[in-house]
Amino acid sequence: MLIPYQQIDPTTLMSLIEHYVLREGTDYGDSEVSTEQKVAQVKSQLQSGEALIVFSEFHESVNIVSKAQFHAMQSEDYQSEPIY
Repeated sequence: MLIPYQQIDPTTLMSLIEHYVLREGTDYGDSEVSTEQKVAQVKSQLQSGEALIVFSEFHESVNIVSKAQFHAMQSEDYQSEPIY
């Protein structure tokens, strides 16, 4: 289930983004990117729709994913459903 970032309390949203950034540990190449910059990038991606906040009822968890990842997850879920 998609959760619009606008519906999340700003403090909670920042905590979610910070947790995501610290968990991901993405390699930014030769240049160092501060945690604050990474948080700003993710927030910008949420605002532009490039990234989405997804709640998994099955896993009872919230995650930030790219729009492409979300569409891939939807395709996998659809393909894995049994056909009767």
